[in-house]
Amino acid sequence: MLFAHVQAQSPRSPAAVAGSRRGHLQRGINLSGWFAQVYDGKSYTKQHFDSWTNANDIALIKSAGFDHVRLNLNPQPMFTTNHPNDLPAEYLTYLDAAVKMILKQGLAVILDLQPESDFKDKLKEDAFVPQFADFWRALAQHYANWDPELVFFEILNEPEMADRYRWYGVEAKLVAAVREGAPEHTILATGAGWSSQDELVFLEPLHDPNVIYTFHFYSPYLFTHQGATWGSYFWHWVRGLRYPSTRESAENLARALPDATDRLAVIRYGYEHWNSDRIDGEISQVAAWGARHQLPMVCDEFGVYRAYAEPGDRALWIRDVRRSLEQHGIGWTMWDYSGTFGLVTKTEGRAVADPAVLEALGLKTSHGSP
Repeated sequence: MLFAHVQAQSPRSPAAVAGSRRGHLQRGINLSGWFAQVYDGKSYTKQHFDSWTNANDIALIKSAGFDHVRLNLNPQPMFTTNHPNDLPAEYLTYLDAAVKMILKQGLAVILDLQPESDFKDKLKEDAFVPQFADFWRALAQHYANWDPELVFFEILNEPEMADRYRWYGVEAKLVAAVREGAPEHTILATGAGWSSQDELVFLEPLHDPNVIYTFHFYSPYLFTHQGATWGSYFWHWVRGLRYPSTRESAENLARALPDATDRLAVIRYGYEHWNSDRIDGEISQVAAWGARHQLPMVCDEFGVYRAYAEPGDRALWIRDVRRSLEQHGIGWTMWDYSGTFGLVTKTEGRAVADPAVLEALGLKTSHGSP
């Protein structure tokens, strides 16, 4: 059965279970803008859920060669203060339908809690942590009878917490709550500070052994987020920055920036030799941390903002990151499917994949919408 709960006791240890299930998370894509990141006056409605991502999209993802999706899920539309374990039944029907559609294609799914910053800020308050834990316990219990080989729980997307020690304690509390709700499922955990590779290597392994560890990779941000209107203010001035980095191209672009400090940041990028070797040097440090602790890992976000990067440079960066991750035995999930970092563009509801990006990911290149 598609959602049959595995009743027999596995002879594998919990750590071995996590390592084995990581094999279902080799090549994935983020489904943003569906159950999270709903902006511009839109709302979380049945019409939105039925139209944003549909069965054709999931079929395209499967046919291209992906084996899993990361379903970004904002808990806020489901969260009731002081009654966080009372999950709204109507909303769950929309979410269940989406998960069923994904599983029907034979894809694994990471249920990734991705709230807005105001919600994450509340985790700095002691009184809010038990409420979020109760919410997680209820959500995990709701999916406890769904196939634990294919349904994964990710504790929190990009914790916005500078205190590493506090985040470790909060995450341990949340992991324990998920485990109470779903004893057999595998959990994804991450470091503080926006899930960066720097924060993951700080983290001590949690006491729960059925855990996969995850990080995000966007280095260098000057290239991957050029032209973006969030993050560092001056990014929006940076357009057409090249990868691999060269002194000449960086200096030419820096002249257009009005602030001397920002010009210096761009010029430094040109001297930093960002290329495949530099990327592999960064990722190898995370891989070494995982090997030292014998932990399974995935990089479940990496990508390039599409609007202003040269398409060939964007594809080359994606290829270099993907190759490094695979070389080190780390699964990956690109950001994202149809958003501003997207694999596909949509016209009148029809999705067309970028062949250069598919090739950079080592996947099939001849697919549009089925």
